[in-house]
Amino acid sequence: MNRSKADQDPSTWLPSAAGYRCPYVTDWVVDKTRWGLSIDTGEQAALAEVLTACPNVPVTVTPAR
Repeated sequence: MNRSKADQDPSTWLPSAAGYRCPYVTDWVVDKTRWGLSIDTGEQAALAEVLTACPNVPVTVTPAR
């Protein structure tokens, strides 16, 4: 299971259990923001779609050094 998701982003893979999607996606956003990584349009659309189901979830980003 872990190898199948290793090279995929949220546009092609999300946890099958809906209860893990918000934490997974918010962690994805935190990591991308922390490291200044870009996202493509498919990834952005998938993130936005999942995040609409995650109202008021706090996101804390610690800047990379």
